[in-house]
Amino acid sequence: MGGATNLPPGFHFFPSDEDLVVHFLRRKVANLPCRPDIIPTVLLPHYNPWELNGTALQAGNQWYFFSHAAQSKNSRNGYWNPIGADETVTSSGCIVGLKKTFIFCNGEPSKGFKTNWIMHEYHLQDGGYNVSGSSTSDSSSSSRKSQRKRESNNWVICRVFESSCGSQVSFHDEGTELSCLDEVFLSLDDYDEVSLPNN
Repeated sequence: MGGATNLPPGFHFFPSDEDLVVHFLRRKVANLPCRPDIIPTVLLPHYNPWELNGTALQAGNQWYFFSHAAQSKNSRNGYWNPIGADETVTSSGCIVGLKKTFIFCNGEPSKGFKTNWIMHEYHLQDGGYNVSGSSTSDSSSSSRKSQRKRESNNWVICRVFESSCGSQVSFHDEGTELSCLDEVFLSLDDYDEVSLPNN
């Protein structure tokens, strides 16, 4: 889809961690339609982070895409190295997912140097399915459930950004969302250097 969006004019994609896991990743692994269907699937090893423009969904200075957790974290010019502790993603007081953080390093694994490119990788907590607690003697049914859960656990959703390119990063990292009024005031800064015609 070339990273283009199908959002109406004036609408911007600014999802929270909960939105990404509950409304996009969970529906992806359950083979349910995502509306709007705007997040593409990207083979992570095929791209350096600065090459995602036009391939992943761009929203401001951030790029979003589905991928497979089992894929290599190496690319042509470097690799994604895990940093920090994993964070839980909650919805209505329940843990629904896990957020892993990576930093892109140029060069060979264990010999590269860090860049400003960061990736948040979101996983479902339970594979996206509510498994019944009732016991069953049907081994084939149990096998199918296990296989389906393993397959669903392969899907992740990623957010990639360059940490020096804006202030949106801190909003997500601190779990803080901008209110509508905050966004209005911030948007007014864009007009500071605009000269209006004299009447």
